[in-house]
Amino acid sequence: MDWSNVTAEDLVEALREVDWSSPPRPFSEFFSRFTVPRSVSKWNSRVKCNLYYYRTNYFIMIVFILGMGFLRRPLAIVAALMTALSIAFLNDSFAATFSEKVTRTVRQFSPHLAAKMRPPLTPVIRGRPSARRAIYICGRPRWVFVLVFSTVSFILWFVSCAALTVLWAFAIGLLATLAHASFRVPNLKARLNTFREEFRSVWRNYSEL
Repeated sequence: MDWSNVTAEDLVEALREVDWSSPPRPFSEFFSRFTVPRSVSKWNSRVKCNLYYYRTNYFIMIVFILGMGFLRRPLAIVAALMTALSIAFLNDSFAATFSEKVTRTVRQFSPHLAAKMRPPLTPVIRGRPSARRAIYICGRPRWVFVLVFSTVSFILWFVSCAALTVLWAFAIGLLATLAHASFRVPNLKARLNTFREEFRSVWRNYSEL
């Protein structure tokens, strides 16, 4: 994949649709080889490639840095987790997996309640869905969970008085992510991974015709 032709909107859309349940890359690979990019275009392509390939590692690193900043504020840790969940719900794969696991757990205690948590069926016309499939979490639209978790996290941030702390910790996490993505040389696995995702994207568009 030619990452120089990938826009920021395309990268955000890919990160929203991609599966985030994959385990993080090993530390030996994550901290393997670093060089200074030769040009701005090389740096641009390298950052986009690494952000996509090491997405789980970057997410864990930012959460770890936030956790270190909130050791003396337990309520802020809960607020950070609520914020992370509200952001994670924006990813299609995470939302579907979370809904499936919660529904499966509820089914063990109340099958009747679990039946109500199923998403509504999408009408099919001529073998194809009549509209783009909406994402539901436990039988409710995704925006409901995003709104509830975001509101609760905002209240917890306000009560814990840790807004300045989270801004500093989040800024450090973003700077660390940007520094790693800028100097980490994409390896063969990263390139093969991007080729595989590009094939999936093309095949998805072909299947929708």
